Amino acid sequence: METAKIPQLSQVKGKATRKRQHKIQLYWIYLFLLPQTVMYLVFTLWPIIASYYFSFFKWDGIGWPTQFIGLSNYIEVAQDSYFWNAFKNSFVYTFFLVLIVVPCSLVLALVLNSKSLKFKVFFRTMFFVPVVLTMSIIGVIMNVIFSTDGFANKVLLSFGIIDTAIPWLTSPTLAMICLIIVGVWKGFGIKVIYWLAGLQTLPLDVYEAARIDGANRLQEFRYITVPLLIPFLVIITFFQTVWSLNVFDLVRTFTNGGPMFTTDVVPLYIYRYAFEGGSLPRMGFASAAGILYGFATMIISILLGLLVKKFSGRRAGH
Repeated sequence: METAKIPQLSQVKGKATRKRQHKIQLYWIYLFLLPQTVMYLVFTLWPIIASYYFSFFKWDGIGWPTQFIGLSNYIEVAQDSYFWNAFKNSFVYTFFLVLIVVPCSLVLALVLNSKSLKFKVFFRTMFFVPVVLTMSIIGVIMNVIFSTDGFANKVLLSFGIIDTAIPWLTSPTLAMICLIIVGVWKGFGIKVIYWLAGLQTLPLDVYEAARIDGANRLQEFRYITVPLLIPFLVIITFFQTVWSLNVFDLVRTFTNGGPMFTTDVVPLYIYRYAFEGGSLPRMGFASAAGILYGFATMIISILLGLLVKKFSGRRAGH
């Protein structure tokens, strides 16, 4: 009887030891997650919740808001033509970036994915370099390049291409075009990487079967590559749209919304009222503008997210 109980006691002790070790591991996991959780609560979740609260007050950001004004901030934002101008510019900027970056980066990814292309690593690195640079630095550099006496005009004048300096950043149309071009250049490299990752997942046996049936390169691209890349198309479009709608630092350092607010975007509009509101900032008004714009971007994000879920499920089922 005593010998029969010995294995049972050892098993009980072994289970207790494993349970204790599991608890210790959980404690360490929670300990490592604690800093990230605190940072998220303080710098992400709390500002979101506070913005909703502050939007109902007339508040300059000093002390705690006490002057409750209800929906007055929302009504004023909705009636402000400068807000809708910035709203329009944000979506114009986003539309052209998505329209240019998504298909053009796919074409470049197809070229870089070609087995016959030499120096592929070099070209991939060159297109990825702008991704490493911060938006603020790019904006400052591009502001110097595209100024009236900047590098761009000097090069064009030296080669006799133009007779007088082009007002890149003082012309309403040219300023937005320059902003879109710089935005495309900045976001192009990372989208190429996304497309390359998608191309690596395509089954090679499907292409081999198509070649046996006599399909050429164009037919392979149209009937195989494009249908299989649709889930990646939706995901990349989603990322590009969200990234473009939230552009701020590039506009702030490159054009600062000028000339005459023709490149003003909503994040810059909010920043201007929150931190550059003349003698006193208008934090409540800026919060209301941010919430209205947040609802618009949230609706777009939800719609694109549903498309991502739909096509990702279709790809998984396929």
